[in-house]
Amino acid sequence: MKSMTKPVSHALLTENGRLVAKALAYTALLLGLLSGCSSSDEPKSQFAQTDASDVSALGNVEYHTYMLANELFADVGPARQSRYAVVGFVPADTMKYSAGHQHPLMLLGHQLEQGMITEATKRGFSTQEFKLSNDIIVSDESDRVLTRDIDQLSNIERVDFYITGTMVYQESGAVVNARIINARNKNIVAAATRFFPAELFWREEQVTTRNGKLYRTEGTR
Repeated sequence: MKSMTKPVSHALLTENGRLVAKALAYTALLLGLLSGCSSSDEPKSQFAQTDASDVSALGNVEYHTYMLANELFADVGPARQSRYAVVGFVPADTMKYSAGHQHPLMLLGHQLEQGMITEATKRGFSTQEFKLSNDIIVSDESDRVLTRDIDQLSNIERVDFYITGTMVYQESGAVVNARIINARNKNIVAAATRFFPAELFWREEQVTTRNGKLYRTEGTR
C-alpha cells in the first residue's frame, strides 16, 4: 500500500502544479490586456516620457503647451455633443494683446491659442475654428481660409465651452493660467497653471523690458 501511495501523491502534485502554472499564465495575460487598454486611452505624444530637466527652453514651446494641457484636461473628458472654442491668451493686466509691449514672449498668447487647439483636438475634444472665412481668399501672394475680417467670417456654430487663459509676464518668463469655461453659466470647469521660460522664442538677451522701459541684465538668469 505504501508503494502505491507515493506515485499517486506525486501525480496529484504534478497536476496541481500544472493548474497553478495555467492560472498564473491566464492572470499575466489578463493584466497585459488591461494595461494595454488603459494605455491606449491616454493621448499619444512625443513628450510622454520626456524629463523636463532634459528639455531646453529655446524652440520647445510645444513641450510646455503639452504639459499645460495635461494638467488642464486631467479631470475633463471630451463630451460627444459639446463644442469647444479656443480663444487667444491675453496679458492679465490689460486683457488684450498689445503689439507695443516688446517682451520676449509677446507672441506667446497667439502660440498658446494654436497649440491648445492641437492639444484639445488630439484628446478628442470637438474644437471650433471661428476664424474660418466664408470662402477661400485668394490674393496675388497667397491663398487662405482664415481671417480676422468680421465681414468675411462664416457663421459661428454653437459653442458650449471656451478654452482660454491669461499671462503674467516676468523678467525670466511668464506665468500662464489656462481655464475651460462653460459658455452658458460662465462656470470654470477646469484650470491649470504653468511657467513658460523667456527663452522659448529667442536666445537669452542682456537687454529686456520692464513696465515699458529698457533694462540691461547682467549674468545669466
